[in-house]
Amino acid sequence: MKGATTILVTAVAGLLALGLVMLYSASMAQTGARYLTMQMAWGGIGLAACMGATVFDYRWLQRLALPITALTLLLLLLVLIPGIGVMKNGARRWFDLGPMHFQPSELAKIGIIIGLAAYGAHFRDKMHTLKYGLLIPGGIMALALGMIFSEPDFGTTLLIAAVGGMLLLVAGANWKFVIPPAIAGMGMFAVAVFHDPVRMKRITAFLHPEEHRGDTGYQAYQAMLALGNGGTTGLGLGNGRQKLGFVPEHHTDFIFSIIGEELGVVATLGVVAAFMVLVVCGLYIAWKCGNRFGQLLGVGITFLIGLQAFINIGVVTSALPNKGLPLPFISYGGSSLVFMLTAVGLLLSIANYATEPELATPTVDDVEEPEAGNPFIEAP
Repeated sequence: MKGATTILVTAVAGLLALGLVMLYSASMAQTGARYLTMQMAWGGIGLAACMGATVFDYRWLQRLALPITALTLLLLLLVLIPGIGVMKNGARRWFDLGPMHFQPSELAKIGIIIGLAAYGAHFRDKMHTLKYGLLIPGGIMALALGMIFSEPDFGTTLLIAAVGGMLLLVAGANWKFVIPPAIAGMGMFAVAVFHDPVRMKRITAFLHPEEHRGDTGYQAYQAMLALGNGGTTGLGLGNGRQKLGFVPEHHTDFIFSIIGEELGVVATLGVVAAFMVLVVCGLYIAWKCGNRFGQLLGVGITFLIGLQAFINIGVVTSALPNKGLPLPFISYGGSSLVFMLTAVGLLLSIANYATEPELATPTVDDVEEPEAGNPFIEAP
């Protein structure tokens, strides 16, 4: 287990370091060190949260799952209210915290995983039934996803739905109950996209990139040019040209293309390898965990990080239509960085307490005075 955590920390540290270097390289011509300074500030908060989560006994989250889920739903609701949530680029997704903005959908990624993991552990013997395996957890997920979808944030909606569905299956839900609603949900999602002019233009640009390289598909086309310009070893750090106004989101969702242009395919393959290592280590930690909640929490966090990285890289390489998801640990974005580092801290906490049993839920009988020397009574 110690070897897995060491490799995990090394992979995350490498991604963080590369992210800071590439963020400065990508934005220095437009904003100087402003984005780097902000990212380092958020990174400091994230590392503090990561260390705190590492030493924290994650098993207590099972008892806190209900208030965490309730807080997540409340914040998702509040951000939709004009005057409370901040409107930017046609979406209301942020709270204004003065010098920084907070995005509650980033909290929702972890909050929903904690809620589903606690639910799956508590009802482990009933997860195969329709009521406990789908209707109850599915209703809570649908409520959260509906609010995120209304922001609108289609990419995060799709990501959380996919991770939540996989987590329910791992928790023991019958696939015959999960798959039909998932297909129906995808159909409804497709209908919503079809009636949304902005998203429909993105789909059209994805299907016919050459025809839309001057309008809707401009950013994706320029990202592909950046990757092509880099070749095997890249043009050199700081020598990229596509970041000079050709790729509008070069410091956020499309920073992977700048890595490819300046450091080449070798660096991009290194990034992919780092995420693959992270996924393998995360699943190994979850597999070795001694209780059900830890197993489900570890699997959910690992799915979240791995799938978000896969979607981002797929978008930048034009393998997927534009979803607007940041590349974990690398893209500029405070909320994403803090909660991704917190998620890594929870994985490390699971590793630290992997051999520990589940924390028992107190009952009336538990308050009776134990016999002296009773070996079954131990501190949490």
